[in-house]
Amino acid sequence: MSHDREALWNTGHDESVEVNQRALIDKVLARYSGEFTVFRELLQNSDDARSSTVEIRFETEQYIHKDKKDSDEPQVLPDLKTAPVVQWTFRNNGIAFRDEDWSRLRKIAEGNPDEEKIGAFGVGFYSLFSVTENPFVSSGGHGMQFYWKDNKDQLHVRRGDLPSKGDSDPWTTFEMTLREPGPIPPAFDLMRFLASSITFMVHLNDVSVYFDRFRIGHLKKSTGVSRTLDIPKGLKKSSGLNIMHIQNIQSHQIRIEAEVMRAVYTVAAERPPALQASEPRKPQSGFFSSLLASFTTTTTSRRPASPPVLQLPPKALTELHRTSVTLTVFTTEVNVKVDKKLSAELLRSMKKNPPQQLRYNLIYTGKNEYDLSIADERDHPECAGGVFQGLRADLDGFRLLQGHATGQTTGIGGHMASRFIPTVERESIDLVDKNVAVWNRELLYVGGFLSRVAYDLELANINDLWEEAAKSRGNAGFRPEPELEDWLRQRFVHILKFFTFRASTPSSEVSHLLERAFYGCSTNPLKLLSSAGVRGASDIKEPDPTFSEFLKYLPVLPEVVVREGALTVRALQSQGMISPITFHDVLSELRKHPLNEEELVACLKWWINFPSTNSTIDMDRMRMELLNATVLCPSTGDGKVLPLSAVQYFINVRGVGTHIPLDGPLPASLAPLSVTRHFAPTQLLSFGWKELTVMDWLQYIARPETLANNPTYDFTKSVEWSERVLTILSRTWFSLSHEAQNSVKALLSGKNCVPTTSGLQTPGGSYFPTVKIFSDLPVVNISGIPIKGSMEKMLIFIGVRKHVDLQVVFDRMIKTGDWTIPDLIGYLVSVKDDLSTEEISRLSATSAFTGEGGNSDTGTKRIRHRACDLYEPIDIFRQLKLPVLDWGEKPKWKSTSEEAKLLFRLGLLRIPPLGTIVQLCSSPDAAVRTVAFKYLCDNIPARYPDYTPDDFANVAFIPAENEDGFHLGTIREVFGNPQWKLLGFSVVQADNRKDVAGKLGVQEHPPASMLLSLLEKTPPQNEAMARQWFEILSERVTSFHPAQLTTLSKIPIVPSKGSGSQPVRWLAPSQCYLGKPTGGEFHSKLFIFVDFGVNANRFLSACGSKNEPSVEEVAGILLANPRRFYDMAGGFENFLTELRNLAVNRRLLPAVIVNKMKTSPILLGVRRQKPTKTVTDSTKELDEDRWEFQHNLLKAHDIVIADDTNAYQLFGDSIFAAPQEDLLENFYAWLGCKPLSAVVREECKVSREIPNAKIAAETRALVLERLPLFLHEHTHARTKVSLSWLSKPDNFKVRVFGKLTIVKTLDSDNIRSTRTQDASAAAKRIGQGVIELWLSYSGQVDMYEVATSLCRLLFETVKVNDALLFMTILSTDLKALRRRGYNVDKILKQQQHEKQMAEEAKNRYLGSDSVETLTPPVSTHPGTAPVRARPPVRRPEIPGGWETGPSSPPALPLPREPQSSQHILKEPEPTSDQATQGTKPLSSTLQNLTRKLVGMAPQNLLQEVTSVVQSQRSREVTPQSDIRANVNMAIRACRPEQGKLLRNRQKMEIIKESLDEGYCDVSGQVGELDHLSTVGDIKVFVTKDVLETATFMTRKLEVLARFIHVITPLGKVYGLPTTALHIFCDSTGGLIAFNRNGSIFLNLRYFEAWHDEDVKKGDLSQAQISWFFTLAHEIAHNLVEPHNSEHEFYFSAICETHIVAFSRLLASPTLQ
Repeated sequence: MSHDREALWNTGHDESVEVNQRALIDKVLARYSGEFTVFRELLQNSDDARSSTVEIRFETEQYIHKDKKDSDEPQVLPDLKTAPVVQWTFRNNGIAFRDEDWSRLRKIAEGNPDEEKIGAFGVGFYSLFSVTENPFVSSGGHGMQFYWKDNKDQLHVRRGDLPSKGDSDPWTTFEMTLREPGPIPPAFDLMRFLASSITFMVHLNDVSVYFDRFRIGHLKKSTGVSRTLDIPKGLKKSSGLNIMHIQNIQSHQIRIEAEVMRAVYTVAAERPPALQASEPRKPQSGFFSSLLASFTTTTTSRRPASPPVLQLPPKALTELHRTSVTLTVFTTEVNVKVDKKLSAELLRSMKKNPPQQLRYNLIYTGKNEYDLSIADERDHPECAGGVFQGLRADLDGFRLLQGHATGQTTGIGGHMASRFIPTVERESIDLVDKNVAVWNRELLYVGGFLSRVAYDLELANINDLWEEAAKSRGNAGFRPEPELEDWLRQRFVHILKFFTFRASTPSSEVSHLLERAFYGCSTNPLKLLSSAGVRGASDIKEPDPTFSEFLKYLPVLPEVVVREGALTVRALQSQGMISPITFHDVLSELRKHPLNEEELVACLKWWINFPSTNSTIDMDRMRMELLNATVLCPSTGDGKVLPLSAVQYFINVRGVGTHIPLDGPLPASLAPLSVTRHFAPTQLLSFGWKELTVMDWLQYIARPETLANNPTYDFTKSVEWSERVLTILSRTWFSLSHEAQNSVKALLSGKNCVPTTSGLQTPGGSYFPTVKIFSDLPVVNISGIPIKGSMEKMLIFIGVRKHVDLQVVFDRMIKTGDWTIPDLIGYLVSVKDDLSTEEISRLSATSAFTGEGGNSDTGTKRIRHRACDLYEPIDIFRQLKLPVLDWGEKPKWKSTSEEAKLLFRLGLLRIPPLGTIVQLCSSPDAAVRTVAFKYLCDNIPARYPDYTPDDFANVAFIPAENEDGFHLGTIREVFGNPQWKLLGFSVVQADNRKDVAGKLGVQEHPPASMLLSLLEKTPPQNEAMARQWFEILSERVTSFHPAQLTTLSKIPIVPSKGSGSQPVRWLAPSQCYLGKPTGGEFHSKLFIFVDFGVNANRFLSACGSKNEPSVEEVAGILLANPRRFYDMAGGFENFLTELRNLAVNRRLLPAVIVNKMKTSPILLGVRRQKPTKTVTDSTKELDEDRWEFQHNLLKAHDIVIADDTNAYQLFGDSIFAAPQEDLLENFYAWLGCKPLSAVVREECKVSREIPNAKIAAETRALVLERLPLFLHEHTHARTKVSLSWLSKPDNFKVRVFGKLTIVKTLDSDNIRSTRTQDASAAAKRIGQGVIELWLSYSGQVDMYEVATSLCRLLFETVKVNDALLFMTILSTDLKALRRRGYNVDKILKQQQHEKQMAEEAKNRYLGSDSVETLTPPVSTHPGTAPVRARPPVRRPEIPGGWETGPSSPPALPLPREPQSSQHILKEPEPTSDQATQGTKPLSSTLQNLTRKLVGMAPQNLLQEVTSVVQSQRSREVTPQSDIRANVNMAIRACRPEQGKLLRNRQKMEIIKESLDEGYCDVSGQVGELDHLSTVGDIKVFVTKDVLETATFMTRKLEVLARFIHVITPLGKVYGLPTTALHIFCDSTGGLIAFNRNGSIFLNLRYFEAWHDEDVKKGDLSQAQISWFFTLAHEIAHNLVEPHNSEHEFYFSAICETHIVAFSRLLASPTLQ
């Protein structure tokens, strides 16, 4: 590599590097993205030039070119927002440009080498090119004009003297003619920018802004006297690398005065509110937008923005608003010591040496100055704030300045200015360059140092004020007056916020470095203002509101300091300078000062909230220390001091403690309620104290020493205190635990503590007032308190008696015999609540009650029963003859009385058990049975909700009836619907029918299995019974399972008339047909028809009966015995009728039947034969064409189809031909009959040719003239060639021969016959070549023979009438044709117009050059079979019309070898293979598409088809793009079906299920379809034979949903609208799908049979594959109607186009 370099240096030549100066300047300007970049550079240059004054002028075109005469006329201030400005002018009064300045001005990137100047990069001046193309500079009588030479990319200057040279003009002027006129920069923002810029200018102190002649803004700066400050001790004056050495610190004030027009404020007032400064600055913003963020930032106390100011009159807009601001500037003098290496690197970067001395300035706004500035802003005329907003301490968004503001913020509340080295675009200071970063980092240390000095000095002032004010208060406290203390706090908050280091932008490292220097430059701790004055941060605790309420002498940070100075506080906390209050601090304070109740409450609350989750803390020990240290000194009372360590109890004022009397005896260890009421019991428990419970209180007052202290509080002696104690116990009784209640009972047991009518008694010796059975009992007597509720419960528990023992009662009352059951029950009711469970159980088991109807004779003992053995004494139970309670006459029995409730509790029965009542329903007593059955029905399910029919399935208790009368039946034997009685079933009696079915579970109808068994065992005996039965069963068809219906179809249940010894015979439904035979008497001979009415027939139809025999069944009988079938038909006419029916419905025949029909003698053949009667000479001529016809049943291969009339005339007596009907001929051909033309070979023999015969030209002209008239009438068949093709001389020729002979040979099986006849005309065509018409010169030309021979070549199929019509048109003159109704002129003119239009279209398509007709290539392979192509399609408007594009004849088949040396022509014989294997030209395909879509497709689609036809006619291979276009047209042709009823159609594309035939057929038909419903966007249709259409949607809804789930994504694959898809359902038939005019119908029945089970299991793949190809097949029918190779081609093309999307569908898991 070194050799190459030397070689290049020795042999090469020098070339200069070219610079695209325009591009260079544009790239430099791209980095100067600020809005006021131009003014920033010019202001800095002015200050460097020692300018004191600067003027900025914005001038409109009118102002520049105004006439001097009009200069004194008053002018209106232009609109500051919209008035266009054409020129900016900037001028200063500094030192005029020197030669070196002019030289440096025209150089790019050569900065000012003066180290005292700010400029460093030498590109600032070129910022002017951001607004102008040709700046002009004038200074000291010299000028320099910049311009782009030849408007290219090289910048040139022209320098010279100005005419004003020598004048005393002090101004250096920069004129900038704007590149494009526009409004001035935002005036308000510009004034803010200038206010910020003038602050740190060394020499500049006056700036004016003019708009035309109006001075819209003026700024003037004045500087105060500087004073030297003492640097606090402990500060490090040198930076980290000892580059910067701080010498001294001074401070001075700056006052800036501003005069601003009101119009400037008005413009600013409409601006939206500025973003908060804390939001990140957008990267695209420039210097101005970065600076503006700080100017427009508002504090939280700022007033909300006011609405836009109304438009003011011009005089008001020019009013001046004066404002000012005073700032304090801290300045430090710094000596710089840079080593040589760093100095060299900085010289390389800045093009100048670093300064040896520099100044570092910090703007500080004091609290007073800040408040004055805020107050001044409130007086502004508008709401945009003041122009000085960005200069005062708004506490965020302040900049580092290097002469001018950079985009870099300081992170504190003020600007800093020094000799920072910024990036070129001045967006930030450079901390990336290795050497420049060293300089900037060292300089930032000076900034942190200066900030710390300012902070410490301000704190010293605050401390002096605090201590002096605190001393002045004397003994009033250790703090100043509240107002002064608040003012000092606000002042401290201000400075703390000012020196709070927030994240700086765009470089966060700047604030980080400043902060590190701020804290690291001093060895003294940072001082803060605390609640006790200025203290070191380590002596101050974090504030806690809880501690402040009881620790009042601890120095903590005020809340306002913590809130406003959060960042600084967090920084100090992270350094460990400020710590939270510790537990030891609390103990120390508590040991020093006793607490009153309020302070004790606060202390206890703090302890309760003290976190105790730390497992390492011994909370018990700490609690003990707290309690031992705390002493309560009540503010009121007897002056006793209570140590908390002596407290044991507290009263729970939120519980039962409220009932404890505070005026009675209380324990001495009880905490004062004035303290404990502020806490929850759980909180007090945490101190180890216990709640003073009622039991504790009771035990205390029951102590002997307590009772002895004061007899007034002895409850065994004082009735009043006893009543009060019992009342307290009753009120708290339910809150006591069971154990406590037992303790109370034990404590009071045996003590005379219950006040009674006999004095204080023990609880066990006292009775309740309700016990009145004996008068000598001691009854409880508590004055003023009712004995109920809790008092009653408490007295019962401690032993007070509520009733006399039952045994005593029985002993005193029962033995006397003077009591009744009501008497006993009445007493028991009175004491029922006092009876124990054991006593209730004993009463229930005692036989103490008598029943009604017992022996009442005197002296006879009555039988007594338990209550559970008797029923309630009411009438219904007496009617049911159940044992009821003997209640007597008085008092009257009431089920809701207390006596009744007690008896029910003891077991008295109210409801008979379910089993009992059912047994009563089957009782032999009819009265009991009736009442019981009604009672059962009335009380289900209210009283018998557990009734289940299966539990009583074998009990005959249902009142029923049948043909034998009334009886009782089981639930399974009896049915609710009375009509089943006709079929021999038992039904519910009419009186009970309403409620039985719903309540007792009796079925309304017999199950299907029972009906099936009935029909199988006992079918109806006659037709009348069958009608009744079947009508009833028709309503229950849906209850039969399909398998059951299949079984019914085979059971002989249909009665019909018999014969002989069997008058009635029974047939299976599948053997019968409903209604009257459609085939007349003939079908009635072959099949059995029955008719039981519409409803009954519906049941038989469900069982398999049909309305008429199917085609398959008719064909089966025909095949079984053709001759018998023929005889029963009654002749060949009726037989032909049946054959026509088979022909119409041949597609419904299965393949097996069709194969048998092809080989069976079932077809009727007709052969002509001479008449048998004698023919006389007089009638011979008339009867010459009369024949007798012989009919015979033959096989298909024995019959021919007479498709050649002439040949049939010749050989009609030798062959059996098919009846000459189109329908039957097609049917015979379908079964295998050959056409006559296939078995007759025709040869044409001619003599010598007569050239240039006149008759040849005349005949050719006649044919071409009359052919359009013929084609206009001929509409049933398409032509093989077009008229335009035929009109060309080389395509149609007429030749004349001397003689023309036609030889026809019949060669069929064993028959061979030849006929020869002379002819006057014959036509021939070899393959697809020229059509030739041969004429005989020997006689007159027979126009019939001309017409016949040409029709064979013009049409696929020829009818006899075609030749006759063509012959008539050829042989009749035009006048005669007009008389016969032919519009000859119109037809010929229209034909000529079509030809002309076709020629014009061809010329437009192909150009003016002639194009030869291209003949498709013909296979010359000897083994290739001749192919017959599809004939061209005529335009539908004009039959036989001219083609619209370049034409080409159809493909020619291979010519046959001549059979002799003579001119012999034989017509090619197309075979079935040839017809199906031939490939059709694409033009024919698209013509077919055009013909199909006429009338149903939009016009633009027809035009597309036509254009594609034109573009494809001359191509041999069809492009894929055209095939895809056809596919897209096929899909677009799909449309929704609009009809509600679809009639039968013969030409409907269907898909037919078949065994050995093709996929579908076009000649099938479907029955009428009714629109049933719509699911989503898909319509649902059903055929007439579908049963119960009313419930079809309900029954098939889930199947329909699954089917739609399958076909909807397939429609999306093809791009089909969902509305183009339809679903239909039939009951029989082979239709899977069909296409009706573009609407696609899909059969639900096949989906349900083939795919529904798989889809239900989640497997959609097989269903999607099947219906994917089904849809493709039907879409192809939009292009091609018949099923042929062309349809198959497009079917494949559609599948290929969408197979990829379909594969993605199959692979998608969401659709599986």
